[in-house]
Order: sequence, then C-alpha cells, then structure tokens
Amino acid sequence: MTTTRIILCGCHGHMGKVITSICEKRDDIKIVAGVDFQSAPASYPVYKYVTEVKEDTDVVIDFSHPSALPSLLQYSKSKCGVPLVLCTTGYSQSEVESLKEASKEIPVFYSRNMSLGINLLIELAKKAAAVLGDSFDVEIIEKHHNLKIDAPSGTALMIADAVAGVLPGDNTYMYDRHSQRKRRDKSEIGIHAVRGGTIVGEHEIIFAGNHETVSISHSAQSKDLFANGAVNAAIYMNGKKAGLYDMSALI
Repeated sequence: MTTTRIILCGCHGHMGKVITSICEKRDDIKIVAGVDFQSAPASYPVYKYVTEVKEDTDVVIDFSHPSALPSLLQYSKSKCGVPLVLCTTGYSQSEVESLKEASKEIPVFYSRNMSLGINLLIELAKKAAAVLGDSFDVEIIEKHHNLKIDAPSGTALMIADAVAGVLPGDNTYMYDRHSQRKRRDKSEIGIHAVRGGTIVGEHEIIFAGNHETVSISHSAQSKDLFANGAVNAAIYMNGKKAGLYDMSALI
C-alpha cells in the first residue's frame, strides 16, 4: 500500500485537528509536517511558514487563510509541482484567478466545498436545470452557523455558477429582493443566506415552475465530512500532473 505524505497547513485550527485525527487512524496517508502560527503540541513538526518545512511531501493540504495562497503556489513551483489541495474558503476573485493560472504549471485541487454529497447535489442540479430549462425559476437557500462571516456561502455560489452554466442566456444573481419593488426577472437566480445557531451547513436549490416545484437539498451533520473529503482528495492528487482538479473527479 502506498502511503501519501502530506503537509497540513492550518494544522492547529478546527479542521486541521480533525484531519490529524483522521490521518492517525489510516495507513494510506501520513502527516509529515504542519504549518500554523499557533504554538501547540503535535505528533509532527510544525512550522510558521510552509517555506520553512524541511520534510519531503507528496501533497499539501491547506485549511488556513486566503492570505497563505501566494506562498503555497510559490512553494509548489519550487518543489517541482508538489500537488496542492486548497480547502480554504473566502478567496477573492483575483485569488481564484491566480490559482487557476498557477494550475497551468502545477497540480491544484480546488473546491469551495469538500463534501462528496454537495458535489453530487451540484451534478443533480445541473441535470435538473438542463431538463427543466428556463421555464422554472431557480432559488438557492443556504444556512450556516452564526459565526460564519461570508454570505452567501461559497458553496451557494458554486451551485449557482453550475446551474447558470447550463441554463440558456445570461443569468443574474439576486441577493436582496426587499430593496427592489418589481416582479422577478426571468433571468434571476435567487440566493438567500440564513445565519443562526450551530448549523453546520444546509443547501437547497428550488426549481419552481407552473403548478409544480422540484427541490434538491443537502444537510451537513458534521464538519468531519469536509475533512474526509480533503484527505481523499490528497490521496487522489498524489502524483498528478499540472492542471486544475475538483471534487467532480472523485464522484
């Protein structure tokens, strides 16, 4: 059995701790080093910057902060294209463009949601949009815990982008209906954010037509599923060539 060696960026964060726990129970993946500004005990060496890491690795998993992206891209290029699994949320459009550009030289796995179920939902939503066409109105509702900063969620936007790519014509995203006194435009895709309590993550896409409604939904019960997705993505990326990869490769 091949064991994938990983560097874990953001190793002392919540997701980093979950990934550490998962890796300790598996034989096909091993954390050789961590990266984090926080100082805390770990079963592997931890550095403040990825450029300081001395250990050899097969893949880097990042669950840290968008500001780490430039150093990660540079690290991969300096290490002959070590694959990156980018799980951090909140990238700006320019940062997304920079990682896409870098993927021409290095292997990059990027998904705004590491859940296999969510990515299956997206595939189902694309199929529904292709079948139903523009005769159905599309509305997306996402719910998260009260500590989440960004709204709408990156996952909701990922769903919207996928559906918009299938529907005919140009589509606009509508986030705030109360500020406008007008009928719903046919080209709109509504996106609505709910924040409350400890909701891990719920997403529903509604196709509303004449006298019938079709809805597809996904509910995350634990953040552990995102960590498992990242670990499986790291194993998948071991040895991959330059390019941009996402969760659809694992479905």
